Amino acid sequence: MSLRLYNTLTRTKEELVPLDPSNVRMYVCGPTVYDFAHIGNARPVIVFDLLFRLLRQVYGEAHVTYVRNITDVDDKINARALRDFPNLPLNDAIRNVTEKTANQFFADVEKLGCLQPTVQPRATDNIAQMIAMIEMLIARGHAYQASGEVLFSVDSMPDYGRLSQRNLEDQQAGARIAVDAHKKNPADFVLWKLSSDDEPGWASPWGRGRPGWHIECSAMSNRYLGEVFDIHGGGLDLIFPHHENEIAQTRCAFGTPVMANIWMHNGFLQVEGQKMSKSLGNFFTINELLADWPGDVLRFNMLRTHYRQPIDWTVKSLEESWRTLESFFNNAGAFLAEKPKIGASVLDALMDDLNTPKAIAELHALDKPGRQNELGETLKALGFTGNLTSPKAEAAVDAAAVDALITARLDARKAKNWAESDRIRDQLAAMGIAIKDNKDGTTSWEVRR
Repeated sequence: MSLRLYNTLTRTKEELVPLDPSNVRMYVCGPTVYDFAHIGNARPVIVFDLLFRLLRQVYGEAHVTYVRNITDVDDKINARALRDFPNLPLNDAIRNVTEKTANQFFADVEKLGCLQPTVQPRATDNIAQMIAMIEMLIARGHAYQASGEVLFSVDSMPDYGRLSQRNLEDQQAGARIAVDAHKKNPADFVLWKLSSDDEPGWASPWGRGRPGWHIECSAMSNRYLGEVFDIHGGGLDLIFPHHENEIAQTRCAFGTPVMANIWMHNGFLQVEGQKMSKSLGNFFTINELLADWPGDVLRFNMLRTHYRQPIDWTVKSLEESWRTLESFFNNAGAFLAEKPKIGASVLDALMDDLNTPKAIAELHALDKPGRQNELGETLKALGFTGNLTSPKAEAAVDAAAVDALITARLDARKAKNWAESDRIRDQLAAMGIAIKDNKDGTTSWEVRR
């Protein structure tokens, strides 16, 4: 069965035909590291980690290159650096902000069961590549200098707007021409801008400055994946202007008909039926949620909804995800498989545009006697660990007291004192402890939320 993916560029589901099956290439826009990543940021991370795992199984682990960038030059980062480290030189302050938040992001997404991408380039390590691409665009007549900026000329690209299906004339009609008087077209966008003394900057042919946001991903994807590659992913909010402008820069710099053959976008996330907002008090970072919920639960809850559909993130849905995983994990075997494979029925579902709701239905079909090993191996291959311990609850539990009660219960069972055994089990349950009697006569336990 071939892998079929919905292509935003064509608005159709298409078979993935890699340019080079020995090196399937995927680029996904990563975080801007000015603050801890929120749960909405986790959706593309989990979705494209699942696709990465699927591609590795289909084409082989050594034959997939996954690039997810880190944006570490941005006006929000500058503002955070000046706020948090006012007494440090700007570059040092910025590095402190980006190192802390990037490392937190890496730690958080690992707890969500996500593999590390093949390459995680930083924007600040690719300034030379951005300058070189801008020079190419100027030389080809696609960019120009004006008022201290280098701008991309959208009029130089006849099919600009193809990804978002926006009409260029409609965009111009609403543009604030007075503010952008230096632009040839109000829709032209910045490739390079000059930096003041209190802003980060790099030497360039156009003066000390810094790159526009869009050129960063064009330069990094080209460096690590080439002029044309297989899949480009990100959130729905990136279609315009970010991905539209990436396409414009890359295609015009290299004269290619496409930048990526398939463009994939995940849907938006709401919290309890409302848009996530700090003012509404429903803004949650991944790190905050991991303090209350196991990473497996957060991952499973994200995958219950098809990636292209909007998702409503609720406590009720998290509790349902936890209960489902409890059933799976209680019956699953083979979690120790070194190189687990996704089971055939689940694989078939995922090959149809990552149909995770159908894949989860197939997991339920595996949750029966005789199929435990396939269930466990598939769950592990999908990024689950089998651990449902709540970090916050675990910290509040007296492990020695639990072990003592477990021992007392085992003694009661050996004496066939079933009433005492049941009493201790109920006491443990009241403490939030779930127990499991193993075939070898031992009893394991874990904390439930």
